[in-house]
Amino acid sequence: MIALLMGLRTISPEDLDTLVRRHAVVTIDVNARTSWLSARVPGALTLDPQSYSRKAPTAARRAKGFGYRDVRVMSAGITGWLDAALPTESGSP
Repeated sequence: MIALLMGLRTISPEDLDTLVRRHAVVTIDVNARTSWLSARVPGALTLDPQSYSRKAPTAARRAKGFGYRDVRVMSAGITGWLDAALPTESGSP
């Protein structure tokens, strides 16, 4: 069964972790830069906050508009990632 959030496919932190470990995904973190610097999914990119909405569904729709095909939203967010005790990165890359 495919879970949806506001019409967008979702992904669990555990499933995202599997894709990250396989280097099979581009992860974009839409949290505030301070949050991204504090803890993020390994390899996650951040964007200029002036160029996107910090709402994950809005950012996902924009990514689809740019041509990305398999766009998903981690509805659990970074809190869900941390609660699952998955690895994080912090600081500037």
